[in-house]
Amino acid sequence: MDIKQYGVSPNMEKELSYRFIAYLIGLLLAFESMLLLACCCVSLMYGGRDLIAFAVSCSVCLAASIMLLVYGRKKKSAPSRYEAYIVVALSWVFFTVFGMFPYLLGGYIPNITDAFFETMSGFTTTGATILDNIKSMPYGILFWRSLTQWIGGLGIVCFSIVLLPEFGVSSQMLYLSEATGVTHNKICPKTRVMARYIFLVYILLTVIESALLKVGGMSLFDAVCHSMATIATGGFSTKQESIAYWHSPYIEYVVSLFMLLSAINFSLYIVALRGSWKQLWQNVELRWFASSAGLLTLIISTALILNNGYGVEEAFRKSLFQVATCHTSCGFATDDYNLWPSFTWMLLIFAMLSGGCTGSTSGGIKNLRMIIVAHCIRNQFRQILHPRAVLPIRAGSMFNNKLVTMVLVFFAAYMSVAFIGWTLLMAFGVGLTEAMSTVISAMGNVGPGLGSFGPAFSWAALPDAAKWILSSLMLIGRLEIFGFLLIFYKSTWSGSWS
Repeated sequence: MDIKQYGVSPNMEKELSYRFIAYLIGLLLAFESMLLLACCCVSLMYGGRDLIAFAVSCSVCLAASIMLLVYGRKKKSAPSRYEAYIVVALSWVFFTVFGMFPYLLGGYIPNITDAFFETMSGFTTTGATILDNIKSMPYGILFWRSLTQWIGGLGIVCFSIVLLPEFGVSSQMLYLSEATGVTHNKICPKTRVMARYIFLVYILLTVIESALLKVGGMSLFDAVCHSMATIATGGFSTKQESIAYWHSPYIEYVVSLFMLLSAINFSLYIVALRGSWKQLWQNVELRWFASSAGLLTLIISTALILNNGYGVEEAFRKSLFQVATCHTSCGFATDDYNLWPSFTWMLLIFAMLSGGCTGSTSGGIKNLRMIIVAHCIRNQFRQILHPRAVLPIRAGSMFNNKLVTMVLVFFAAYMSVAFIGWTLLMAFGVGLTEAMSTVISAMGNVGPGLGSFGPAFSWAALPDAAKWILSSLMLIGRLEIFGFLLIFYKSTWSGSWS
């Protein structure tokens, strides 16, 4: 690999710079302190009940940022790829640690375990909550919950692509660390330019949905908070009942639409803005995602009509919403699917596993990986019948063996980590079904699970050990497994890599 193209000096490739890592983390914490300051403003607008908690949190975060920046001021000129990976992984942890201060200092979540879980769930856009008293929370805290998801949705490092190049940091290097998923076309030759386009699309979708929700009867505050959580495919709500609180078919359809839009590869919006509409439907992953969501909605709608006595429109709306929330890893709820026919649970679990498209804010394995795995299985059967046949993997374009191997290894690692997490949760007393669904939900950054941790319940009843395990799984899923595991690899820190 030619490391020069990523702004990495060859003679730096074997020298881990802790000062550079500290400097980048310091910049990101400075950004988080600005987010906390924004929440101070929101708190002032709505009575200031949580103002002190946010003011102190902002001050502590800014002080930590300054110390790290001072320590790292004599940094080298460019990061190695390992430093970029480390910064990405640690940034989520640092954001979570300082992001939980408002909950703790204000006494809204007095337990460190619960505060860490809630904050990690926000920044990883998982949407699982331990709060049973959301309606009693002040406006600043509610806004902070949604803001953590909005920031986490596009990725802390995605903001770095736009901001950090001004400080001499290679944006391509940082982007590769976050986007470890499969990409097979490059819309924009410059990563920084592409990030800015994507950020503009992100804001535009948020503003449009906010306006539509306001028209549908939400207050401006609720509309903004829910649009931030939707576009980030997060799922935090300002109401304990989630979207079901409004009993509005209009709001349910609007949120369903924007959940699905947010699970599409954001680079395709740039294609659309350029007028290449035909190229959109030529995207195999988009067709797979749309077909999967449509088929699951049709099957579940039919089941609800035949088994639960729903009317046609209600069955379609409820099933569409829940398929969208699971397939996009958003986590909102309008109905308790624990009361649906049990076979529909497995369809929703499949949707959670599949997730959305690569290059989107959604979680899960991602549809393009699922396509490649499906093609590998199909080709293996064909190979048995035609031993000498050469069977390439195609999904719009042909994938090389290295990429296919990477996807298969990822799939195996994903399932292995999920199985380990499932086993650990059962060891701490969580039931079989609940353990399976919460692990898949946490790794896929979805939110609700099954049984007593379904959409009608919080996750507060989980043992503390289980919450730490699930918090780790949220981060593992968000960093695409390898980005997380790399920081535990001895060679990463010893400098014995090339």
